[in-house]
Amino acid sequence: MIDELIEAVIDREGGFVHHPADRGGATRFGITEAVARANGYAGDMRHFTRPAAQSIYRRAYWLNPGFDRVAERSPRVAAELFDTGVNMGPAVATAFLQRALNALNRGGSDYPDIVLDGRIGPQTLAALDRFLATRGVRAPTVLVKAIEALQGERYLTLAEQRPANEAFLYGWLANRLG
Repeated sequence: MIDELIEAVIDREGGFVHHPADRGGATRFGITEAVARANGYAGDMRHFTRPAAQSIYRRAYWLNPGFDRVAERSPRVAAELFDTGVNMGPAVATAFLQRALNALNRGGSDYPDIVLDGRIGPQTLAALDRFLATRGVRAPTVLVKAIEALQGERYLTLAEQRPANEAFLYGWLANRLG
């Protein structure tokens, strides 16, 4: 599953980009220069390799945040977390999941609220398990919609707070939601 998700992100992100309005600076295959440097790459981003990008995506955006453990329960939710995490950071994606789970627990009657710490841990996984078991076959679809709603709101806020981000808003909404 993760191999297909990584390839889809790389295909969507494309090759080398250095947009003047992008605070991320130079990117290749969607990996920013800062992320590449943090993962040991010291060269020119124009020469950053696809295998290096694949490795970073697998480790930093799938395994380290625990999205692989979410995939054991719901591949669809995990795929959304991965894509959101690539664009906004894994902790933000996880916090969206946690907020959605808290809002969908019917006032704590299905499972207790969880701490919004941006980490996949035992409480988050237990809440996800209960949500999926309680709400049935449509649960993953509803949860993904809630995560995407939070993601869309964040994109709009980013564009409102920094007009230079308006250059990216259309693409974020067109390519990252639904």
